[in-house]
Amino acid sequence: MGLDLKRLSIAVLLAASTSAWAAAGPAAPYLGRWDMTLQTPERSYSSWLEVRQEHGQLKARMVGRWGSVRELPKVEIHDGHLRFVSPKEEEGRTHDDMVFDAVRSGAQLLGKTAAEDGTQWTWRGVRAPMLAPHKQVHWGQPVTLFNGKDLSGWQPLDAAAKPWTVADGQLLSPGRGTDLYTSARFGDFKLHIEFLCAPGANSGVYLRGRYEVQIEDDAVPEQPNQRTAGVYGYLAPQPAAARQPGVWQSYDITLLGRYITVALNGKTVIDHQPIPGITGGALDSDEGAPGPILLQGAEEGQVAYRNIVLTPAR
Repeated sequence: MGLDLKRLSIAVLLAASTSAWAAAGPAAPYLGRWDMTLQTPERSYSSWLEVRQEHGQLKARMVGRWGSVRELPKVEIHDGHLRFVSPKEEEGRTHDDMVFDAVRSGAQLLGKTAAEDGTQWTWRGVRAPMLAPHKQVHWGQPVTLFNGKDLSGWQPLDAAAKPWTVADGQLLSPGRGTDLYTSARFGDFKLHIEFLCAPGANSGVYLRGRYEVQIEDDAVPEQPNQRTAGVYGYLAPQPAAARQPGVWQSYDITLLGRYITVALNGKTVIDHQPIPGITGGALDSDEGAPGPILLQGAEEGQVAYRNIVLTPAR
């Protein structure tokens, strides 16, 4: 009897799965999360896309070349192609929205779009990995990432831009300069980092170069998930973090797979929550690979950092 019930349960699950797949119809090959790379004549950009069905309606959200994750106003399947639209305001365009077109090719999405001047761009999407954390975590030896004296172990994203500096044992962002990232790359880890945000300044700590934990004292407050201690655009701190410009604060961040815990000044404000995808400004979209710690320096104002210590998982 137990075996019959087991077989019946499996049959029900398979039937439900088949039914859901059939209900998705032409959209089925496109549903899910995709790590995207957009190729322009000048450079490549990291991006991310999620396609889903809600109450029979096709929906999508994406992270573009910059900014936060956003819901898209239009997504459809047309002649077997996936087509979606990103508003011109999000893409820095003045005349028209940005239209993306793609088709499944094996396990990939192969797509195209166009710049405002008509220049053709191509893009490629691969399935975003699950990145489920291991149940058992063993920690290695802590590594000091900043020696308090110079930029050893760090590289600028743009060598020609306004540089980072070191003074009084502090790593100082340039403000409207370049981002700075570690030469070393990491998978799962615990990170301790202390920061002092000047009034009106904005920066952030990118984990594996892809997921930004925000630091800001913006003149115009954004959404809760775009504020200090949030994972930009995705996860808001609970409770909301009070702004404290001009005061030293600390993050203790644990990243296991795509699950993150953030403690601000010793108090947990995000507790083992999954990060859906990369955030705007990510170095790349290869979520399954190790990556560096990146400090944002291209935004307004100056943020100082010190006592940057990472403990890798083994």
